[in-house]
Amino acid sequence: MKEKMLAAVFEGEGRLSLKEVPVPKIKRPDEVLLKVEAASICGTDVHILEIPPGHPANKGVILGHEYTGKVLKVGEDVRDLKEGDRVVVNPNLTCGACSYCRMGMPNMCENMTTLGIFIDGGFAGYNVAPAKALHKISPNLKPEIAVFAEPLSCVVNAVRRLKLQPGESVVVLGAGPIGLLFTQIFKASGAGKIIVSEVSDYRGSYAEESGATRLVNPLREDLEKVVKEETGIGSDIAVDAVGTLFKETMKVVRRGGRILLFGQNYQARAQIAQNDITRGELTVLGSYIARFTFPPTVKIIESKILKLEKLITHRFPLEEIHKGIEVMRDRRAIKVIIKP
Repeated sequence: MKEKMLAAVFEGEGRLSLKEVPVPKIKRPDEVLLKVEAASICGTDVHILEIPPGHPANKGVILGHEYTGKVLKVGEDVRDLKEGDRVVVNPNLTCGACSYCRMGMPNMCENMTTLGIFIDGGFAGYNVAPAKALHKISPNLKPEIAVFAEPLSCVVNAVRRLKLQPGESVVVLGAGPIGLLFTQIFKASGAGKIIVSEVSDYRGSYAEESGATRLVNPLREDLEKVVKEETGIGSDIAVDAVGTLFKETMKVVRRGGRILLFGQNYQARAQIAQNDITRGELTVLGSYIARFTFPPTVKIIESKILKLEKLITHRFPLEEIHKGIEVMRDRRAIKVIIKP
């Protein structure tokens, strides 16, 4: 095995550097050495590289929290994985001992850390991860499809919280990678009308193929009016997949409806009329990352019920990761795959 590898290292203040770094080694008995097969650029990676940052990260860390790999070596305490196994990675590492972990809410862990944000991740040739973070996948699953496991597991958790009923109407605000995953899951789950709002014509063009029954560009159409025309009284569910559109969800959802706030932007602030929530008996839900949803997500991906391959718009070698960051930043991409 090589002693050095190329890696994309976060150096603070919007800087991502390609560097030759040592190949990581197993240091703990519960760790696994992976050869990274594919990784993808998440909107969170773009937020980390903003000035000021829209999401925190540790300086000096190899970014990339959406990745898949092949097991090369396992620590002496690892029993369920062996050399040659292919895995997807749950990057959010929880303590298992805090109040929230003991309550069955590991996504609220008080001591959580994250591979690819606070600990070295997948924008590199090799990675070391704890065995508990790894989930086996079929040897026949394409790496570039397997990388959807992390974002999709978060969407699956959110849709579970919504308790969607067959035939219910949904508005999805934002047709980026997450918004389109919501669209596909809602379609597969039996939603009736699925209205997707997106200001980018490029991204919006992927909405109908993902299951949207109506696409709206709110810069050219009155979204609230369209939703009322389509549903009569407003949608049963409204999802903010962007992280800045809480006020817009309240305009399109019916009385007694459910709002899901999913997208994250640490800089976003919204002024909300609290009485509108009270008067309309709205249910407002937040949903954060995955919560015991990696195993069902692997099954969903392997079932091929979703059109994930159609969401891949760009593929770059690791050496060209900055091109991938740029097309994501400019909304000229849906899913960008990085091959180390």
